[in-house]
Amino acid sequence: MRTHAAITAVLTAGTLAALTALPAQGAEYSTALKVRGIQYDAPGPDSNKCSSGNTREEYLTVKNYSSTTTVNLKGYVVEDAVGNRFTFPANHYLQPGDYVKLRGGNGTDSDAKNVVYRDNCNFMWNNDKDTIYLYKPSGARADVHSYTKGKNDRDGNGYITYH
Repeated sequence: MRTHAAITAVLTAGTLAALTALPAQGAEYSTALKVRGIQYDAPGPDSNKCSSGNTREEYLTVKNYSSTTTVNLKGYVVEDAVGNRFTFPANHYLQPGDYVKLRGGNGTDSDAKNVVYRDNCNFMWNNDKDTIYLYKPSGARADVHSYTKGKNDRDGNGYITYH
């Protein structure tokens, strides 16, 4: 009977420890920011000329899914599978439920218009498939998405796989 009580006590303590540890682990990877969508294949023939190219038509949408927290994007990093990176260099605030389009090419960043430009006329996303990583300023992963162009994907916005 004492053995049974001791085993029950150990199991209960172990269960409580495991339950207590889960929220801490979950908090490390939880985030209000998620990749909402991507236009990886800009309409028309690809041209990365800054003056006349279509890299501005390639964009990634990041959304703040929080219902209460405003998120500052400064220091967040977007990266693809081969290590092409963009770090949000300036304050850009996403209100709860708000989103931003990270566009290629040059332009004027605007909170009001929900747009940030990479100020780089090279394409970042592959036209057939890629993986997108979103990192917090601390370096912790906030989100990851993969896409693959399918034969019925005519608009180049892909099929996103959630990890």
